[in-house]
Amino acid sequence: MARCGSTGGPETMLAEERRARILEFVNERGSVSVSDLHRRLKVSQETIRRDITKLAQESRLRKTHGGALALDHSEPVFDERMAVNIEGKRAIGRIAAEMVTDDSTLLIDSGTTTLCLAENLLERRRLTVYTNDIHIAQRLAGRNDNKVYLTGGEVLASEGALVGRDATAMLANYYPDFVFVGAAAFATQPFLMDYTRDAAELRSQMLSQGRTKVVLVDHTKFGRTAPVKVGGLEDVDIIITDIALKGDIKDGLAKLNAEILIAEDV
Repeated sequence: MARCGSTGGPETMLAEERRARILEFVNERGSVSVSDLHRRLKVSQETIRRDITKLAQESRLRKTHGGALALDHSEPVFDERMAVNIEGKRAIGRIAAEMVTDDSTLLIDSGTTTLCLAENLLERRRLTVYTNDIHIAQRLAGRNDNKVYLTGGEVLASEGALVGRDATAMLANYYPDFVFVGAAAFATQPFLMDYTRDAAELRSQMLSQGRTKVVLVDHTKFGRTAPVKVGGLEDVDIIITDIALKGDIKDGLAKLNAEILIAEDV
């Protein structure tokens, strides 16, 4: 018996082929957006979203806000990231710390490179620090008359970080001397990107306030993409990385107004 909306076998095959193409794209690139798939496959964005939902239910990819991630394409847990390019991150942390004097107010993002910054601030005195990173708060609290404020929000156990609306709401109250933000991924356009909407919104909030806005990004993050764009990169004052930049990344950063500091040159 025919049913309303029933289309038979051929269209089912088309859906299967389309989902296979989606999986091919996401596995090649690590992540893909609904709008990109819409342009490539010439079907509606609503159809793409249904396909992504179906593939996520089948555990073939991870659904994200605005797109999808390959199952093996997510930000590594804290301990794994800490072991990657640690000398480069330490060099970035040393350069960033040189900007900070006693009695400064700081907003410090979560992450391994920002933790290296915190390690280089242990001798500073009377700092006022706002952070969403439990590790950073532990390093700087209770020493040299510092005042350390840890945001609210959801605790990401694998990160030691707090995210969510409670975190962004608290940070909106402050306007520090320095804002230090890390990078999960830095695409060539240039775009600062992140793996979740909550993390991207929090970093965007951080970059909307503060007298001097600094992004700390080791070279392994360049050329990566993630599903969510972080706003505010055009307002950044300084970008610190660990080695000299080349090619598309160098050209992309030249479009920004930010000063680029290379740790190996300083």
